[in-house]
Amino acid sequence: MKKIIAIEEIGMFLLAVFAFSKLSFQWWVFPALLLVPDLSMLGYLAGSKVGAWCYNLFHHKAIAILTFLIGFYYKVPALQLSGIILFAHSSMDRALGYGLKYSDAFNHTHLGLIGKNK
Repeated sequence: MKKIIAIEEIGMFLLAVFAFSKLSFQWWVFPALLLVPDLSMLGYLAGSKVGAWCYNLFHHKAIAILTFLIGFYYKVPALQLSGIILFAHSSMDRALGYGLKYSDAFNHTHLGLIGKNK
């Protein structure tokens, strides 16, 4: 099942690359911003619950799609870009087995446990 999910997520990542190609930004912008959503892990400095909430906010695909759609509707390229980056990053993470976080521990995700202590 994990391989099927990974293949599906790779497809969604490629969809994000395609969507990015329709924007007027230079190509270097995509890889430069791809890991920015991981800054949300700084929320873990305030504890596991706050950290999980912050992480999940910036790794939730519905938030990514909504951000893109608001940018599309109002013709705000920066919001479109933000939505695409959030979506691409979340797809990349899930293809690698990293899911949304439960509040009890960083390594407890909706896709299972991650890290050395599985």
